[in-house]
Amino acid sequence: MAMMRGQVPSFTMMGSLRASSPTQKFSGSFQPAKKTRKEKPRSILRSRLEEGEDYLIDAPVSIGDGFSFTGAGKYSEGPNPADEWFKKGKMVSAHLVSGAREKATDPIFGLTLGSGSQLSDNVFRWFCIETGVSSGSSVIFVHGLPSQAYSFRKVLPVLSEDCNCIAFDWLGFGFSDKPQPKYGFDYTLNEYVSSLESLINELGVNEFSLVVQGFFAPIAVRYAKSHQDKLKNIILINPPLTDKHAKLPSTLSVFSNFLLGEIFSQDPLRASDKVLTSCGPYMMKEENAMVYRRPYLTSGSSGFALNAITKAMNKELRSFTEEMRNTLSSESWKVPTTICWGMRDRWLEYDGVEEFCRRTNISLVQLPMAGHHAQEDIGEELGGILKGIIRKRR
Repeated sequence: MAMMRGQVPSFTMMGSLRASSPTQKFSGSFQPAKKTRKEKPRSILRSRLEEGEDYLIDAPVSIGDGFSFTGAGKYSEGPNPADEWFKKGKMVSAHLVSGAREKATDPIFGLTLGSGSQLSDNVFRWFCIETGVSSGSSVIFVHGLPSQAYSFRKVLPVLSEDCNCIAFDWLGFGFSDKPQPKYGFDYTLNEYVSSLESLINELGVNEFSLVVQGFFAPIAVRYAKSHQDKLKNIILINPPLTDKHAKLPSTLSVFSNFLLGEIFSQDPLRASDKVLTSCGPYMMKEENAMVYRRPYLTSGSSGFALNAITKAMNKELRSFTEEMRNTLSSESWKVPTTICWGMRDRWLEYDGVEEFCRRTNISLVQLPMAGHHAQEDIGEELGGILKGIIRKRR
């Protein structure tokens, strides 16, 4: 995805925060992988691997599972951007599998799914990207719906200059495990809260800033409510904040429909390109689209997971959104909080956001040129804004 060419996006800040050089451009490529130990301090994940802990596991082979309405596999035998992205990360085991250990079947025909949709262990596998300096402040990035850690690819290099940055794929997304509902993970919002806690505990990060985008914000805030002692900051990017936000947009809610949702969720173009380009002003480059489509091309489980999480969101989002508002408004909430809002969001209205921030004394950053997935629109500029917030509140 790429923002429209032209003037560098600007931003307006409300509250006590002020950013220097708001139109500053950031450069540099994201290269977290093969450097010598002398060239770069060991990361948390790499350190544990070198110390012999049973912490990281081999990456899964990227093959089709034999069930997909649109076919399974790669675009071609040549290099794929998704493969290059995968090489930069590691698989982390966290959160115990629950329920019976039977072979997963698809919810339509009852056919047994291939190896790409079956769990291979009693602990889920999460795809994590880590970059930066281990001695710096830790920042954990939480992607939105439906997206991947890949969405932060332009933000990570900016903060990694002096922070230890970790981004991950939620269960059901990207390269992380995608269990069938009723086969170890049902995709309820409560399960996402407990799984987030398990992952953060496994990462071994004691103090960190949390950056959360979109509809997973209420899940992250519920986690944060019980772990305020660990958090230095929480930064929410276009979260569902008002009553009007507590309903999925039609391009997402369609995946929760009976039968039709199961079918549509198996279409890589509908499940990735169409959704991600419907919520903001940007256009998707083919090289980025290939990364977002890849999970849906290689396994039918990606679509069934999307179907399950949208059903859960339709059922539970309103109560979680109300709880998030109450938490952020409570006198017991002590975590420094900032809301960054892409003003060109086509899914969530801005109406009511400014008033809520003023009433709760939460800092508000307006992003005039960004949509719902602001990290896609103005990734480098957003990285600079986040860096300023985190530096100010160390």
